[in-house]
Amino acid sequence: MITSEETSVSKSIVVQAPIERAFRVFTEDFDSWWPRTHHIATAEMAKALLEPRVGGRWYEQGVDGSECDWGRVLAWDPPRHVAFSWHLNGAFQYEADPSHASRVDVRFTDEGDGATRVELIHSELDRHGDGWTDLRDGVSGQGGWPELMSRYGQRVAAA
Repeated sequence: MITSEETSVSKSIVVQAPIERAFRVFTEDFDSWWPRTHHIATAEMAKALLEPRVGGRWYEQGVDGSECDWGRVLAWDPPRHVAFSWHLNGAFQYEADPSHASRVDVRFTDEGDGATRVELIHSELDRHGDGWTDLRDGVSGQGGWPELMSRYGQRVAAA
Protein backbone atom coordinates (compact mmCIF):
# COMPACT_ATOMS: atom_id res chain seq x y z
CA MET A 1 0.00 0.00 0.00
CA ILE A 2 1.26 3.45 -0.92
CA THR A 3 1.22 5.99 1.92
CA SER A 4 0.49 9.71 1.62
CA GLU A 5 4.10 10.38 2.73
CA GLU A 6 5.34 8.46 -0.33
CA THR A 7 3.07 10.42 -2.67
CA SER A 8 3.90 13.85 -1.23
CA VAL A 9 6.80 16.27 -1.20
CA SER A 10 7.09 18.85 1.58
CA LYS A 11 9.27 21.89 2.02
CA SER A 12 9.16 24.49 4.76
CA ILE A 13 11.08 27.71 5.23
CA VAL A 14 10.91 30.73 7.53
CA VAL A 15 11.17 34.10 5.83
CA GLN A 16 11.88 37.40 7.55
CA ALA A 17 8.75 39.19 6.41
CA PRO A 18 5.26 39.84 7.75
CA ILE A 19 2.73 37.22 6.66
CA GLU A 20 0.99 39.60 4.24
CA ARG A 21 4.23 40.31 2.36
CA ALA A 22 5.21 36.63 2.36
CA PHE A 23 1.84 35.72 0.81
CA ARG A 24 1.98 38.58 -1.71
CA VAL A 25 5.45 37.66 -2.96
CA PHE A 26 4.41 34.01 -3.38
CA THR A 27 1.24 34.87 -5.30
CA GLU A 28 1.17 38.36 -6.86
CA ASP A 29 4.93 38.40 -7.41
CA PHE A 30 5.09 34.75 -8.49
CA ASP A 31 6.84 35.78 -11.69
CA SER A 32 9.67 37.47 -9.77
CA TRP A 33 11.02 34.25 -8.28
CA TRP A 34 9.91 31.50 -10.68
CA PRO A 35 12.93 30.59 -12.90
CA ARG A 36 12.61 31.14 -16.66
CA THR A 37 14.04 27.65 -17.21
CA HIS A 38 10.95 26.08 -15.60
CA HIS A 39 8.45 26.23 -18.43
CA ILE A 40 6.75 23.65 -20.67
CA ALA A 41 5.60 25.64 -23.70
CA THR A 42 7.63 25.65 -26.90
CA ALA A 43 8.11 29.42 -26.74
CA GLU A 44 10.46 30.96 -24.20
CA MET A 45 8.61 32.08 -21.09
CA ALA A 46 7.93 35.78 -20.70
CA LYS A 47 5.90 35.52 -17.50
CA ALA A 48 4.66 33.04 -14.90
CA LEU A 49 1.21 33.97 -13.61
CA LEU A 50 -1.13 32.95 -10.80
CA GLU A 51 -4.65 34.41 -10.94
CA PRO A 52 -5.75 35.50 -7.42
CA ARG A 53 -9.04 33.60 -7.01
CA VAL A 54 -10.43 30.09 -6.70
CA GLY A 55 -10.70 28.74 -10.23
CA GLY A 56 -7.99 31.11 -11.46
CA ARG A 57 -5.31 29.85 -13.78
CA TRP A 58 -1.70 29.05 -12.92
CA TYR A 59 0.13 29.37 -16.21
CA GLU A 60 2.96 30.72 -18.30
CA GLN A 61 2.88 33.32 -21.03
CA GLY A 62 5.40 32.95 -23.83
CA VAL A 63 7.47 35.70 -25.42
CA ASP A 64 5.29 35.18 -28.53
CA GLY A 65 2.10 35.87 -26.55
CA SER A 66 1.06 32.21 -26.33
CA GLU A 67 -0.25 30.83 -23.05
CA CYS A 68 0.24 27.41 -21.48
CA ASP A 69 -1.72 26.23 -18.44
CA TRP A 70 -0.06 24.50 -15.52
CA GLY A 71 -3.15 24.17 -13.29
CA ARG A 72 -5.97 25.92 -11.42
CA VAL A 73 -6.19 27.76 -8.11
CA LEU A 74 -8.06 25.44 -5.71
CA ALA A 75 -7.97 27.55 -2.52
CA TRP A 76 -7.48 31.29 -2.03
CA ASP A 77 -7.42 32.51 1.58
CA PRO A 78 -4.98 35.42 1.84
CA PRO A 79 -2.67 35.72 3.69
CA ARG A 80 -2.82 32.18 5.13
CA HIS A 81 -3.35 29.64 2.35
CA VAL A 82 -3.22 29.15 -1.39
CA ALA A 83 -3.59 25.83 -3.20
CA PHE A 84 -3.39 24.95 -6.85
CA SER A 85 -3.65 21.86 -9.01
CA TRP A 86 -0.57 20.57 -10.80
CA HIS A 87 -1.37 19.25 -14.26
CA LEU A 88 2.21 18.45 -15.31
CA ASN A 89 3.01 14.76 -15.63
CA GLY A 90 6.31 12.95 -15.05
CA ALA A 91 7.60 14.17 -18.43
CA PHE A 92 6.58 17.75 -17.43
CA GLN A 93 3.87 17.87 -20.09
CA TYR A 94 0.40 19.32 -19.52
CA GLU A 95 -2.31 16.80 -18.61
CA ALA A 96 -5.79 18.37 -18.93
CA ASP A 97 -7.69 15.64 -17.04
CA PRO A 98 -8.19 16.93 -13.46
CA SER A 99 -8.35 13.34 -12.17
CA HIS A 100 -4.67 13.05 -13.15
CA ALA A 101 -3.59 16.24 -11.37
CA SER A 102 -1.80 16.53 -8.04
CA ARG A 103 -2.25 19.32 -5.49
CA VAL A 104 0.08 21.97 -4.08
CA ASP A 105 -0.91 23.59 -0.77
CA VAL A 106 1.07 26.54 0.59
CA ARG A 107 0.31 27.69 4.14
CA PHE A 108 1.65 30.84 5.76
CA THR A 109 1.95 31.10 9.57
CA ASP A 110 2.93 34.23 11.49
CA GLU A 111 5.91 33.26 13.65
CA GLY A 112 6.10 36.65 15.41
CA ASP A 113 8.82 39.32 15.21
CA GLY A 114 8.12 39.83 11.51
CA ALA A 115 8.83 36.24 10.51
CA THR A 116 6.54 33.88 8.57
CA ARG A 117 6.72 30.10 8.22
CA VAL A 118 5.86 28.98 4.68
CA GLU A 119 4.96 25.29 4.35
CA LEU A 120 4.50 23.75 0.92
CA ILE A 121 3.03 20.27 0.44
CA HIS A 122 2.80 18.83 -3.07
CA SER A 123 0.47 15.86 -2.56
CA GLU A 124 -1.46 13.20 -4.46
CA LEU A 125 1.42 12.69 -6.88
CA ASP A 126 0.25 9.12 -7.56
CA ARG A 127 -2.80 10.55 -9.36
CA HIS A 128 -0.52 11.17 -12.34
CA GLY A 129 -0.48 7.43 -13.03
CA ASP A 130 2.49 5.74 -14.66
CA GLY A 131 5.61 7.81 -14.13
CA TRP A 132 4.36 9.49 -10.94
CA THR A 133 7.56 8.51 -9.11
CA ASP A 134 9.58 10.34 -11.79
CA LEU A 135 7.49 13.43 -11.11
CA ARG A 136 7.95 13.02 -7.33
CA ASP A 137 11.71 12.67 -7.81
CA GLY A 138 11.73 15.70 -10.13
CA VAL A 139 9.84 18.05 -7.82
CA SER A 140 11.79 16.93 -4.74
CA GLY A 141 15.23 16.99 -6.36
CA GLN A 142 17.62 19.61 -7.70
CA GLY A 143 15.59 22.23 -9.54
CA GLY A 144 12.42 21.16 -7.72
CA TRP A 145 10.64 22.60 -4.72
CA PRO A 146 13.76 22.90 -2.51
CA GLU A 147 15.40 25.22 -5.08
CA LEU A 148 12.15 27.02 -5.85
CA MET A 149 11.45 27.73 -2.19
CA SER A 150 15.02 28.97 -1.76
CA ARG A 151 14.52 31.36 -4.69
CA TYR A 152 11.21 32.47 -3.18
CA GLY A 153 12.89 33.10 0.20
CA GLN A 154 15.61 35.19 -1.47
CA ARG A 155 12.96 37.23 -3.27
CA VAL A 156 11.03 37.85 -0.04
CA ALA A 157 14.25 39.06 1.61
CA ALA A 158 14.87 41.47 -1.26
CA ALA A 159 11.27 42.76 -1.50
